[in-house]
Amino acid sequence: MQGDTLLIKSGGAAALTEWQHHFARLMPGLRVYGWDDPFVDARNVKYALVYQPDHGRLAHYPRLRLILSAAAGVDHILADPALPSGVPIVRMVTEETRERMSDFVAFAALAIARDVPALITAQRDGRWANELTGRLARDTRVSVLGLGELGSAVATRLRANGFQVNGWARTPRLLAGVNVFAGEAQLDALLAETDILVNLLPDTHATRGILGRKLFAQLPAGASLIQVGRGVHLDRQALLDALDSGRLRSAVVDVFDIEPLPPDDALRHHPKVLVTPHIASTVSYAARARQVADVLGAHLRGAPLPFVYDATRGY
Repeated sequence: MQGDTLLIKSGGAAALTEWQHHFARLMPGLRVYGWDDPFVDARNVKYALVYQPDHGRLAHYPRLRLILSAAAGVDHILADPALPSGVPIVRMVTEETRERMSDFVAFAALAIARDVPALITAQRDGRWANELTGRLARDTRVSVLGLGELGSAVATRLRANGFQVNGWARTPRLLAGVNVFAGEAQLDALLAETDILVNLLPDTHATRGILGRKLFAQLPAGASLIQVGRGVHLDRQALLDALDSGRLRSAVVDVFDIEPLPPDDALRHHPKVLVTPHIASTVSYAARARQVADVLGAHLRGAPLPFVYDATRGY
């Protein structure tokens, strides 16, 4: 470890001091530099902790051994056409990631159940809309697309909050209190039993654009959407059309194909949409540094690495 360099592109120059503080405590022998530090010797860069790395940049480090995503997803890394082959990519999954995502989806589901988007519109219009009492959680069917690390945690939290919870996975599995549907053959059946759809799918060829006209048409009229998966999953125009037609009642959208979302984007101003700036599972620097230290420790010991991206599965 002595002399090994970790290069960081996450949070900008303002965050570098905090990153260095945490790693000085967790791994004192590790040299930690910012992405744009001109004095970094490329031959010493063994690890890179990144979010949206400049295309071609990672290929400049001949001794690079691990690429660590600063976020739960890795699509921002895979977008690099010159990504060095054979270097493992590790996803950022911490206990805090699970808690924050579970908190966010529970909040969003309760907000939808209690008609919060309509209440916000009424407030802006100066209306005393006391008819907007919403529905009970126990009478609301919430379906989670994707039962990986985050999806399973979210489904469990929703169940604890009193919702009827369904889940969909590629292969059969058991999850206490959750009605699990598996495989393409059971997706239609899940959608038909859904009042609120939560998207937590990975970014794969099969899932891109999945939140589109065909899927929305399979939901019961008046269903709602919570989009916390990947930006490439959502057909934004299809969502707007479904909301305008009444096919969908409301949506909470946290991730987009273009970020930051332009100020004049139609989703920002739609009365049935609550837009949040990709913060559903944003984790503290301390928790992420701890996760990175654990991964680097495993790498140094020659132990199996957790949360390694698997190209065959797409996550």
